[in-house]
Formats: sequence, structure tokens, C-alpha cells
Amino acid sequence: MKKQTRGFTLIELIVVILILGILAAIAAPKFVDLTGEARKAALNGLRAAVTSAATLANALQIAQGLTVDQSVTIEGSTVLMKNRYPSQATGGIDAAVRFDSASFETAAPTVTFRVKTAGTPASCAFQYTDATATVPPTIAASVTTGC
Repeated sequence: MKKQTRGFTLIELIVVILILGILAAIAAPKFVDLTGEARKAALNGLRAAVTSAATLANALQIAQGLTVDQSVTIEGSTVLMKNRYPSQATGGIDAAVRFDSASFETAAPTVTFRVKTAGTPASCAFQYTDATATVPPTIAASVTTGC
């Protein structure tokens, strides 16, 4: 007579659980750090948006034949200009970009764009400084050590 077996033995189940535990212990730390990487990517995306907005505002002002510090209108928003680029004052680059204020914030005296939810917001930021008569605005490299 043949003995029919169904299911798994206790040893097989323990081995599978052990293997899954080892895989989870190795893979979990790699997934935990993804929020920091997402904040870095968001900050770098905002930096690219600021660069594009400054270039667009400059091009609009020149194309419309406006004077050096005359404001431009971008999609219904008035953007304050300084030396043919958006100003770092309120209503300048912040109006040109229209960033998500729930996730990002700015700080004076130069415009510092920061990720609010970062572990250390001051270390997850970049700065925008006004243009001079001969030099376009300075958009510093992103600092991502605190993201």
C-alpha cells in the first residue's frame, strides 16, 4: 500500500521561514533609506526648476523689450526682476517657480530653498542669489547631507 503525503513537513516550513528572515534582514535596510534619496531627488528637481524659471523670465523680459528691472508676467503671476533675472525678494524667483510650499520653504536674506521634512532642513537646501549687472544669478549646488 502506498502512503500518500500532503503538505510540507515541519522542517521544510522552518527552512523556508529561516530563508525569508535572512532575506528580509539583508533587504530591509536598503528600502529604509529611500526617503532620503527621494528628498535629494526632489531638491535637485526644484533646483532645475529654479534654473529654468530664471532663464525663462530673462528671455521674456528681453523679448518684450522691457527695462532692466521691470517686472514680467509669467502665467498670470507678476515676477519682480533685478538685472534682467528674477529677484531674490519675495515675489521674485519664488513667484516664477511657484513651488510646493507644503514640501519646500524659503529663508532670507538670500533665497534658500529647503526641504521641510528633511532630518536637518538647513543641510538639505540650495541658495539663489541675485544677478549683478554683469553676472547671472548664482544658484548654488544642492547640499544634501541632511536629507
